[in-house]
Amino acid sequence: IANTIFLQELIYLLDKSDKYDSRDVERLQQDDKWVENYLIWRHDVIDDTLKMIDESFQWRKEYTVNDLTESVLPKWLFENGTLFLHGYDKEGYKLFWFRVKHHTRDPKQQLEKKKLVAFWLEHYAKRDHGKPLTVIFDMSETGISHIDLDFVRFIVNCFTDYYPNFLTKIVIFEMPWIMNAAFKIVKGWLGPEAISMLKFTNKSDVQEYISGEYLPPHMGGTDSFKYSYPPLVDDDFQTPLCENGPITSEDEHESKEEIDAEAKETGELNEEHSLNQKKMNSIEQISKSEESDKTESKPKNAKKALTTFKGPLLHISPAEELYFGSKETGEKKCLIVLTNVTKNIVAFKVRTTAPEKYRVKPSNSSCEPGMSLDIIVSLHGGFAASLQDRFLIMAAEMDQPSGAGVPELTQFWKEVPRTKVMEHRLRCHVVESSKPSSLTLKENAFNTPAKTNEDLHIQLTRLLQINKRLQEQIDRCLWFQQLSVVLSLLSVTVVAFCFYLAYTQRS
Repeated sequence: IANTIFLQELIYLLDKSDKYDSRDVERLQQDDKWVENYLIWRHDVIDDTLKMIDESFQWRKEYTVNDLTESVLPKWLFENGTLFLHGYDKEGYKLFWFRVKHHTRDPKQQLEKKKLVAFWLEHYAKRDHGKPLTVIFDMSETGISHIDLDFVRFIVNCFTDYYPNFLTKIVIFEMPWIMNAAFKIVKGWLGPEAISMLKFTNKSDVQEYISGEYLPPHMGGTDSFKYSYPPLVDDDFQTPLCENGPITSEDEHESKEEIDAEAKETGELNEEHSLNQKKMNSIEQISKSEESDKTESKPKNAKKALTTFKGPLLHISPAEELYFGSKETGEKKCLIVLTNVTKNIVAFKVRTTAPEKYRVKPSNSSCEPGMSLDIIVSLHGGFAASLQDRFLIMAAEMDQPSGAGVPELTQFWKEVPRTKVMEHRLRCHVVESSKPSSLTLKENAFNTPAKTNEDLHIQLTRLLQINKRLQEQIDRCLWFQQLSVVLSLLSVTVVAFCFYLAYTQRS
């Protein structure tokens, strides 16, 4: 009976379509979990649940929550680093950070800052289907100038009034004594249950709730993550949905167009190789010598030359950066070497902030115990690498005795606990000049030495042209120098002659 009454009242409420965003109404009618969360948060009290739905839906329409994207918010909000999602607490809940020291009270900016809170909460809610969050108020290095009760109240209200069953706890780190009075006011906004979620901590006890791997050094942890814009790649959360699009692993199944394009490119390269071979008959010995050198610089020796990150599951080379060339240098392929240092099979996947620019092969696979595996990261199309591009390598041990296919790996990543996943991030570095082959795999490393000879010939021609221009400039300088000397001598001679004439006239 209670369910029937609730449904009738809910249908009547949702008929007021002009008060709400139609997308929210449609979602509530289709998403039983969302309805359940409202009921749970209001302890199955029908009137309270309906009131919360009404208030939250009106708020969502007022703040245009469904249309909040990075493009409609000022860029400086994201660059500021006051709010962001990163890491997990000990119960596996995502951490929502509020770095209070970066916040300044400004009534003119308050609405935009509140919309940023709504942006992050809505973004995460849609990605993780309402899985609860743990909020961290990091109050280290803060003072009275950072107190903004209106903004704090808004954050609290988002969880108590607008996002049902979305809060697990509020961890307050190193609250200055001067703010005790302010937080007594905050407690007044919370009900008894919400007050029980408040956890006042300092460096000595914060790890009761969050392990050191997700705490920065100033909180006694070991997490080297530093917020930047766009943010470094994080596990399942992603940077604001910017031009690069959401973080996704590249689909292992290529489209027909991609396959045809690659086949065409390969055919062109083979044709070019055939022509180059005919042109290079006169220098065949040099080609063989260079081919030998190229063989030595291929992936096998590249592994020894690269810096290495030594993780608990995988050793990853390079340790920090992938080197790509500029458009002029044409260096578009890089190598990542993974070495399994465990006694079990390790599944891994590679994600990037710019999936439209890079092709990663393989991007989702597994590595046998004690074995090494090469991952080729290549730019495709007319794209160029950017310093803002990031890569994330995720790895986890598998229990099964043999490797798995794509369906098994997909299911594995859905079920593996986040606490058992190793993560490592790589930045992109763009160089103007060629890097050693141990850092960058040029396109010709995958093709033929004949192309290398042609490239060297072009570079040599350019150097000769530059040398010729320098020689001409030197010749001009020498000519001007000689002219200056002659003019100086003439000047001295004229002056001496004038003195001579003056002296003879006096005599």
